[in-house]
Amino acid sequence: MEEKAYQIILEAGERGLLQSDLWRKLGVNSREGSRIAMKLEKRGVVQRMKELYKGRWTYRLFANAKEKVEVKWDTLGGCPCFTCTQISRCGAGQPISPNHCWKLTEYINKSVNEAP
Repeated sequence: MEEKAYQIILEAGERGLLQSDLWRKLGVNSREGSRIAMKLEKRGVVQRMKELYKGRWTYRLFANAKEKVEVKWDTLGGCPCFTCTQISRCGAGQPISPNHCWKLTEYINKSVNEAP
């Protein structure tokens, strides 16, 4: 159901889609629709923006679509940041941070140990 919801949001394009329109298109109730939207947001594939629509607060959903780019590791030295799915949420002081990334730490330690 989440994949179907993501496809609907993706098809809405830059204008996004009201959360209420999503659950109507999915044929589920508002509670289930909200849960699906929150799961997609938590996974980082959807962004929810609070919006006042016809006098009521709701959310407009936007897909975090990324173009697939072929990456050649030999030109990047194997740094995991370049292919990380969480890069848009990563930063100092954020829950996802280079300071606490085990993949980046492992890469740096390996690079230091292999240095001439």
